Amino acid sequence: MTTPALLPLSGRRIPTLSPEALRLGLGGRADPAHRTREGRQAQPGHHTWSRRTRRAPTQAGGREPARQDPCGPRASAAGGQGEAAQVQGGAPRRDPDGEEQAGRDLKRRDGGPKPLPPVPLPKLLGINDGDPADPDVKEKRDKIREMMKHAWDSYRQYGWGHNELKPLAKKGHSTNIFGNSQMGATIVDALDTLFIMGLRDEFKDGQEWIEQNLDFGVNAEVSVFEVNIRFIGGLLAAYYLSGQEVFKVKAVQLAEKLLPAFNTPTGIPWAMVNLKSGVGRNWGWASAGSSILAEFGTLHMEFVHLTYLTGNPAYYQKVMHIRKLLAKMDRPNGLYPNYLNPRTGRWGQHHTSVGGLGDSFYEYLLKAWLMSDKTDTEARKTYDDAIEAIERHLIRKSRRPSHFHFRWKNGHLERKMGHLTCFAGGMFALGADGSPEDKAGHYLQLGAEIAHTCHESYDRTVLKLGPEAFKFDSGLEAVAVRQNEKYYILRPEVIETYWYMWRFTHDPKYRQWGWEAAQAIDKYCRVSGGFSGVKDVYSSNPTYDDVQQSFFLAETLKYLYLLFSSDDLLPLESWVFNTEAHPLPVLHMANITLPGSEPQR
Repeated sequence: MTTPALLPLSGRRIPTLSPEALRLGLGGRADPAHRTREGRQAQPGHHTWSRRTRRAPTQAGGREPARQDPCGPRASAAGGQGEAAQVQGGAPRRDPDGEEQAGRDLKRRDGGPKPLPPVPLPKLLGINDGDPADPDVKEKRDKIREMMKHAWDSYRQYGWGHNELKPLAKKGHSTNIFGNSQMGATIVDALDTLFIMGLRDEFKDGQEWIEQNLDFGVNAEVSVFEVNIRFIGGLLAAYYLSGQEVFKVKAVQLAEKLLPAFNTPTGIPWAMVNLKSGVGRNWGWASAGSSILAEFGTLHMEFVHLTYLTGNPAYYQKVMHIRKLLAKMDRPNGLYPNYLNPRTGRWGQHHTSVGGLGDSFYEYLLKAWLMSDKTDTEARKTYDDAIEAIERHLIRKSRRPSHFHFRWKNGHLERKMGHLTCFAGGMFALGADGSPEDKAGHYLQLGAEIAHTCHESYDRTVLKLGPEAFKFDSGLEAVAVRQNEKYYILRPEVIETYWYMWRFTHDPKYRQWGWEAAQAIDKYCRVSGGFSGVKDVYSSNPTYDDVQQSFFLAETLKYLYLLFSSDDLLPLESWVFNTEAHPLPVLHMANITLPGSEPQR
């Protein structure tokens, strides 16, 4: 690995650990100062969404991202933590006896096998920091918190316990990605956003519901991918932020229910699994029974943390088996097709995308490296090789610079880009430091150009909200053509990229663009019962789809809040965000040997 070029912000490297942190084998800084999306195309208003598979709406079995809603009065860094956790010096105070007893009680009640082993936790930096010095920025951040509170309070009043909310009908809502059960997806997805925003009473309400009602022994067929990124990711993040044992216990209970999905001839998991029977299958629309790259490739972060917290090597071994299998396979033009048959181990149709169906696979290669304290060099090299092939074969500029296309289908490059693909601007910026051949500046610039392209897709609509997909044909630049691509379902990907670009450049235009999007969401998507997607962003009289996605609370509002916070809130040296925007701490792997892994050199 060559020495990376310096980014505009210099603080990306992990500082020297304190003796205490070295003793714990984990880190963060000792001094607290300072990510399928698409299955079949769904019509707006038909809500069989899947998350991201980084996620596009799908057909009958498709998926769409779910987001959560955070909002409410801000707790100060010194106080306001409420009963969920007391924080001092950036790390939660814990009551080991009380928490371990609570964990044992939960395990007995839910039939868990054995108590989880105690493990040292990272220095949790930046949990309550982030107050901006500029009063204007603080006012904007307070508005984002108010939007979160409106979304949460509406769900609390009209959809409590349901997976999502129909804000116009003012009742609960669910999609097939969660099966036929009320699993409180919005509660689990929104927990860390509530905590980060200082909404501790709301956080406590969610915790109590999870303690009393969240049951994984139900006869429900769920998406392995969506449940992993939203539920396991959300529960793990809530555990690390608050220190409450119940979240770790529930995450492990759910993970055990997902393991039967890996019982295939190749070890590539099924897309869906029945939580009670353990029977798995794939989406009917997915290329001759194939599993989807962005689904089976977006498990690594959560499963490594599961092995770390439990001592059970199964989680780590299953995701590493997937990586090793992919490394042995031939890849056309160095690209990873979006479909892989779990029975035969062969690629399905050669459709490659950095958007829906492929996106978060690449994201997790990069984030596996970051989460390992940059010791997982195999993941980094795989990411670099994949990005090189993507840039060579999938990225093209249109007549106007800075417009890109990311879909290779049936032997040709489609002059089209999806909203889901807009996350890639943030990914390229995040991966710039550490790029081979001193290409850090190049990838940071590429991220900036993608951010510009996606902003154009917003700016060229009547509502100033981006469409689901947009083309670069016949003189049209970043404009949706088909009616079924003109909708906006509260997606976060563009704002996600604005936030990463802000962290690495501090260019004020990213805050300006983010504020424009926040104002548009508040003006056109807000209704008395929450927030709803709209069916046509080019219409001055938009109609609503009547769904408040869980990912709106988990991602869209969280990224907006972070955009208007200082860099001290969840610093990227210490935290890595999963594809549902749930922050997980960096594990300093030089001092850890995961059960089932090869000894670290």
